[in-house]
Amino acid sequence: MSDADRLVGDGPEREPTGPYVESPIIMTTVRLITPFVFTFGLFVMFHGADSSGGGFQGGVIVGTVILMLGLAFGIETTRRWVGPELLVALVGVGVLAFVLIGLGSVLLGGDFLQYTTYGIKDASKYGIELVELSIGLIVAGVVSGLLFVIAAGMRSDGGDESGGGAA
Repeated sequence: MSDADRLVGDGPEREPTGPYVESPIIMTTVRLITPFVFTFGLFVMFHGADSSGGGFQGGVIVGTVILMLGLAFGIETTRRWVGPELLVALVGVGVLAFVLIGLGSVLLGGDFLQYTTYGIKDASKYGIELVELSIGLIVAGVVSGLLFVIAAGMRSDGGDESGGGAA
């Protein structure tokens, strides 16, 4: 399909129906590397307790999995597959886990995120890993949500989604 076939309308206001171009090479490549990228993102999240890495970096890597799926299979298809409920749930679970870990130590008589109050062997290591995972969930959900918001762009009438458009 040529670019002219993908354009809608007449004159200078013609717009492409979308940037998605089906490519078996890209689709196959994404299918092959997605599990490895996801696993690497989790590794970076959990590795933050022992060396460089952490929740933010790992969350961004996991968020790029959604970006790769969007590039390979189309943003709208990926948006329908992932759904806003999953992204909100990821962010919500991440925030809830972070708060519960922090407040749990306060309820046990320590400071916020003072892992030693839990009385578990290597509590700091496990506590940091759980906090890094919760931060990773938050970042992955936000990065993926931002991808969908940016991909949505402007409405075809020139206005933005909030109703305030160009004059």
